[in-house]
Amino acid sequence: MTIEVLAAFAARAWLVLLFLPFSALDKILNFRAAVGQAGQATASRLLATALILIGLFVEVVMSLGVLTGIADRFAAFVLAGYCAVTALLWKPFWRKPDFRLRGPSEGRETFWDFLKNFAVAGGFLALAWSGPSAEGVAAFLHDPFGSTHPYQQTRSEADR
Repeated sequence: MTIEVLAAFAARAWLVLLFLPFSALDKILNFRAAVGQAGQATASRLLATALILIGLFVEVVMSLGVLTGIADRFAAFVLAGYCAVTALLWKPFWRKPDFRLRGPSEGRETFWDFLKNFAVAGGFLALAWSGPSAEGVAAFLHDPFGSTHPYQQTRSEADR
């Protein structure tokens, strides 16, 4: 196994580490509490239970997809959406009455959690749309100051 393969695996593992094993295991070990937290987003206990079970499925199956490389782009895309949805449902900083820039503020702390969810979503979208792969790691090791020019269209894209 090459350093490039190990580095690509490590990047993927770090990206899903929050979900697999930690968040998934927490949902299993503290299922009632998780359903209670989901109850903040819905008044129906049945719907809250369904949300937790769906979340558990997404966290385990999609994380395994990212780690194994099996349907990894799709799995990363689903995890990006999951991060965005959980930010909107469980990190509603705009509902906190004490949101302020200075001093203690639960609203500001929730705001940072909200942004972290979207930052992780961005990482998953980057994975879904381009990599990391052993090839990408090798390109970085070969030319660490190289540029990808991500906003430059190829000639065929510009002609569409």
